Amino acid sequence: MATTKSNNSNSIEEITKDELSLVRSYLLLTFIHKVFERDCRVIGKSGLFKTPQLYVELVSGGAKKASMMLQEVNRELTSRHLKISTVRQDQRGVEAQYNCRGYIGEMNILWPGFRREMMLRMRAYLGLPTDSSILSQEESVVQLALSI
Repeated sequence: MATTKSNNSNSIEEITKDELSLVRSYLLLTFIHKVFERDCRVIGKSGLFKTPQLYVELVSGGAKKASMMLQEVNRELTSRHLKISTVRQDQRGVEAQYNCRGYIGEMNILWPGFRREMMLRMRAYLGLPTDSSILSQEESVVQLALSI
């Protein structure tokens, strides 16, 4: 769900669907990268794995893919004169405020949809299947905890 507002609609070009998609991708990729980085640290320090380097390598590969995607999204945001000014999270979800060619708006994404899309993307970056039947099974077992 995205809501937008502007200060002067007469001379300001409104944000496009593609640009809103970039804002959404920026949020998802930022959270995904932080989750992968945190997981790498936890796996490496836990002492619970016989071969932690294998799992760190796998998750680190996902983090690198997310980082590369985030760099590309940042380049695209810059080329479109789109700046994300603040990102906040609370018990309801994630909120970003942005400025695009003078158009000021905000995007709010509720946790259920944000988590679902994060899991799909994380699975893709790890080279795992991303079909919805697998994801719905996982959602019933465990919820992704996000506090970044």
